[in-house]
Amino acid sequence: MKIPEEPPDAKALISKDPKGFFEALLQSKVQSLLQKLLNHYPYWDKLKYWPMPEGITPEMAWAFREFAAMGKRKPIPLFDTSGKPFSYWLPDSAQELLYQIDRQAPSQLLIDQGPPSAQVRDRYIVSSLMEEAIASSQIEGAATTRREAKEMLRSKRAPRDKSERMILNNYRAIERLRELKDSPLTMGLLHDIHSILTEETLDDPATTGRLRISPQDDDISVYDADQNILHHPPRGSELPSRIERFLAFANDAQTESFIHPIIKAILLHFWIGYDHPYVDGNGRTARAVFYWYLLRKGYWIFEFVSLSRMVLRAAGQYKRAYLYSERGDNDATYFIMFNLQAISLALGEVRRYIARKQAEIIKSASLLRGSLNLNSRQRELLLDALKKSDNIYTIYRHQQTHQISYQTARNDLFSLAEKKFFTVSKSGKTLEFFPAANLSELINLYAAQKSGEQV
Repeated sequence: MKIPEEPPDAKALISKDPKGFFEALLQSKVQSLLQKLLNHYPYWDKLKYWPMPEGITPEMAWAFREFAAMGKRKPIPLFDTSGKPFSYWLPDSAQELLYQIDRQAPSQLLIDQGPPSAQVRDRYIVSSLMEEAIASSQIEGAATTRREAKEMLRSKRAPRDKSERMILNNYRAIERLRELKDSPLTMGLLHDIHSILTEETLDDPATTGRLRISPQDDDISVYDADQNILHHPPRGSELPSRIERFLAFANDAQTESFIHPIIKAILLHFWIGYDHPYVDGNGRTARAVFYWYLLRKGYWIFEFVSLSRMVLRAAGQYKRAYLYSERGDNDATYFIMFNLQAISLALGEVRRYIARKQAEIIKSASLLRGSLNLNSRQRELLLDALKKSDNIYTIYRHQQTHQISYQTARNDLFSLAEKKFFTVSKSGKTLEFFPAANLSELINLYAAQKSGEQV
């Protein structure tokens, strides 16, 4: 990818003619331009093509924007290799995105659409885990189709190549993060996550789950597809102290000022990417830490969200957001803006999916109130299963509920199993019937088939 152009030196431009700079800054046309620049927050390679008021050059506009933003930025305890801290601030457009994201978080989701059924929730969590594992691995170079990857994960077959291994590792890591959401992040836990993510995928297995502190690791750089160097991370000898600072930040040990949890999760993501603490697998680790922090802060909606899927769709913008933040005076705002937009899009997909699946369940319930060649007991049982997909049904329970003979109860349940509405397994001597994972879809399909037969 093309390396972003270095922006003008705003401080040098201001010091060249301070009086003229501030006189121009007070002009109404400049104030109007400045408000737009602060809200959209373009990097120099975009800003220089903006239409400018008469007498204002792109370089002057950059200096105006930088002067106004400098006083708003808040430093974070991440420093570049020269010891200069990174900082960020939230333009109005970022505040608006953050507000929209918070509105799409759990409480609003429940108000707008009602709580997702257990069936919808469980299916979507598993689906989103798969999507996140696949997309996160593809960002890092895994080459396989989503269909093949999902088939591997669902069937639990062994991976056939490195790409499939990366995807399986990501899937296992995300499942592990859900278990660890109440645990503080330690050096050992960070290494464990990295080990899960990189198992059997690194050229040197000895580099799994350890910082790149060996002398031979100091020549590690981030390259683009044309082998241009995009980023020189800190030396390995600096990493133990840098990661200790990172862990303190992640565990909220530094509480001088409030940082919104979503912003902090994004900054943790950026931090891992910048420090590049491992020989490989840093991107996957960064996105894993992002999820861990938000789940820890109670954003359970992110169990449904595949951020990496959004990132994969705009992989070039994702990489440029890193570079803009590093080259734009250590301003992490660019990375924050990109991720807020990606999160908003991902949450929108979640809401549409849940709305669609809830509508399918309502439709299925409506169809069940018709005939479909099912007796009233079977319809009642399927309606219950639509609402409680984790229920287990037995012949004895069905017999007692409807006060029917054992054979009638057995016929009811096995007839539904033959139609694939239930799966059957044995627990000791008891037969157990489990609702199909895609029960609403099967009911709709069955209804369509019966309608066709009647025609």
